[in-house]
Amino acid sequence: MVSGHVWAAPIPVKVVVVATFEFGADQGDRAGEFQNWVEKLPLPQSIPAPGTFYGHMRYNPAMKVLGVVTGEGPEHASATMTALLTDPRFDLSHAYFLLAGIGGIDPNFGSVGSAVWAPNIINGGLSHQIDSREIPKDWPDGYTPIAGEKPDTRPVPQLHSNWGNQAYSVDPDLLQWAFRLTKDIQLSDNQGLKAEREKYVGYPKALAPPSVQQGDVIASPTFWTGRLMNAWAERWVNYWTEGKGVMATTAEEDLGFMQALATEAPTGRVDMRRILVLRTASNYDMPSPGLSAASMLETESQETAYPGLAASIEATYKVGGPVVREIVKNWDKYKNNTPK
Repeated sequence: MVSGHVWAAPIPVKVVVVATFEFGADQGDRAGEFQNWVEKLPLPQSIPAPGTFYGHMRYNPAMKVLGVVTGEGPEHASATMTALLTDPRFDLSHAYFLLAGIGGIDPNFGSVGSAVWAPNIINGGLSHQIDSREIPKDWPDGYTPIAGEKPDTRPVPQLHSNWGNQAYSVDPDLLQWAFRLTKDIQLSDNQGLKAEREKYVGYPKALAPPSVQQGDVIASPTFWTGRLMNAWAERWVNYWTEGKGVMATTAEEDLGFMQALATEAPTGRVDMRRILVLRTASNYDMPSPGLSAASMLETESQETAYPGLAASIEATYKVGGPVVREIVKNWDKYKNNTPK
């Protein structure tokens, strides 16, 4: 029984909205990533969800949209998504999945408050690593692929595969469809965001107002920051996409999310062509000129200190919402055929 209802057959799901954290309750208090979906979409019914980090999910029976909070970090994301994907109560065979969460943004790519659709999700955690005090002088950094002995090992190891665990790609047609649907959305801007942007002198893209863009996300269980780590992330994304991608945002959960989906895909429980990842910029991933990495880390040691937190949380729903509503509204069109 779920909120007074009994389902004799699996619960049909058109879209799964995936958030990674919530500050407190999922309604009536300060909003994290999930609360706007619960209150505004809305997601009125609470469904117990044993085996998931949050302990319950939210559902809209009229729209047939399911919402879930994974918990922060790739381990929580993978465990929660696996619990959902193997839950016999739900029919997810035609469902679209939208991960909509906040993240850091590369000031060489864009500005705080922006929303970025990801073509590629790159694993920033799986690697060989040499301590910074022992890095060979001719290496750009201390990271090499697991199956390679140098940073620029060629050919790129076969871990680069949608069925491996180093890099995943979103269906390009679905990605372009979502981007076209949302690219002209006016994102929130305010004096606080402007003041933060103005610190990034010499980074023209970081100085621009928030906008909806496309760029790759690098996901890592380690919260890193600094110019040198940003340079590594740019190189790592370039390497694993073989020069085709561009590093845009940083996150934690995306790899666990994608790995769980890819693992279950061969069973027919999920269609990998129906996955979208949206990251909105709560902060920059490296300090502004004149500020040290340690000082930035101290300033942003708590999520609540991120300069673009409120704007980025708002943007996850503002940009993701139209995509969810379009799929639901035109389900006859999108049930059996993904958008082109």
